[in-house]
Amino acid sequence: QGQLVESGGGLVQAGGSLRLSCAASGRTFGSYAMGWFRQAPGKEREFVAAISWNGGVTYYADSVKGRFTASRDNGKNTVYLRMNSLKPEDTAVYYCAARLRGEGYSRLTADFGSWGQGTQVTVSS
Repeated sequence: QGQLVESGGGLVQAGGSLRLSCAASGRTFGSYAMGWFRQAPGKEREFVAAISWNGGVTYYADSVKGRFTASRDNGKNTVYLRMNSLKPEDTAVYYCAARLRGEGYSRLTADFGSWGQGTQVTVSS
């Protein structure tokens, strides 16, 4: 299935921005929808955003809608998550994964696979 590697996380003040990247290693994921998830300490991993295989469709969790933007560049085998107007509650480890099961809209972790190792995003208040 290959591997996905997230990067771009870091420490940012509230109101700031970050762009996360998710690069494929070992194979291409250009034919797969991709999802972004996050997990804060003591909390369940939750859906953040997803993007269709060609980037034509995106959808988001209500908590990030209007602030986060998913995009992708299949030529670079990379997907992105631009995060603006960051809030302390956005603090989490962010993961990307490929949509390997099912069709249509999904926010379920079980429908995604080839999880990356995650990148830490910390938003200070």
